[in-house]
Amino acid sequence: MTFNEGMQIDPGRASSGGGPGMGGKLAVGGGAGGLILLVVGLLFGVDLTGTGTGTGVSGGQYQGGDATAGTPEHCKTGADANKYVDCRVVLTAQSLDAVWGAELPKQTGQRYVRPELVLFTGAVNTGCGNATSDVGPFYCPADRTAYFDTSFFQELVDRFGASAGPLAQEYVVAHEVGHHIQNQLGDIGRAQQDPRGPESGAVRTELQADCYAGMWAHFADKQNAPGSTQPFLKPLSDNDIRDALSAANAVGDDRIQRAAGRGVNPESWTHGSSDQRQKWFLAGYRSGSVQSCDTYSATDLNNPPGLR
Repeated sequence: MTFNEGMQIDPGRASSGGGPGMGGKLAVGGGAGGLILLVVGLLFGVDLTGTGTGTGVSGGQYQGGDATAGTPEHCKTGADANKYVDCRVVLTAQSLDAVWGAELPKQTGQRYVRPELVLFTGAVNTGCGNATSDVGPFYCPADRTAYFDTSFFQELVDRFGASAGPLAQEYVVAHEVGHHIQNQLGDIGRAQQDPRGPESGAVRTELQADCYAGMWAHFADKQNAPGSTQPFLKPLSDNDIRDALSAANAVGDDRIQRAAGRGVNPESWTHGSSDQRQKWFLAGYRSGSVQSCDTYSATDLNNPPGLR
């Protein structure tokens, strides 16, 4: 999968910030709106440090942002996005803006409000507290921002066995923006109400974000970019979809538990199995339908309606 080379990267779409000396772990509590659960991350609750202690949750209230406005200067066009991972994240966000800007009002009646996007290194101060790279990419509902330390994408390959293909990385971006869609639709709090277990609200929330990522892929190579006669993406191939599925497979709860040398314990799941994550991505990809991504009403999370 590649971007069409002539796509223009918005110099104001992203901010950057962070550094190794900043803050502690991801904070829960405080922040805008008094939300109890303030962070939903791709790997929230999974140990990326190898210590067996999880990502960790510590105190710390929001003290203001650290990010500096502006997309990285070397990110100009689709050709840069095909070469550099930080540019790829930004242009993927623009593609997501275009798809959701059209489909969210059409399918739900809700106007799309784009999330903020922050690229950081090491650690960053957020509306949900201080976060380190250990948590992986995440979305903070309190400041409606998706945060990415792009070094995670190599870790996804080296430690979790995902493909290094571009759509594997773009799936991650689309998943986090999927959480933003849940925030707009008022669903994201369901993860807190029922936080663990194979049928839990947390698992259903994560699987829906996977489905929304698949929805983006359904439209991204067909819908023309704003002001252009071309889509952001060149036509997706079967190999591209396999790249995305490899990333979904790599971050299933069962796979990560096995990789950590622990037995598979579904009662501790927060994100769903590898098989479920792949199936719900495919359900969104094949259907292009918000309705088909209704994990909360699904009676069988192993059999998404979009695949029947």
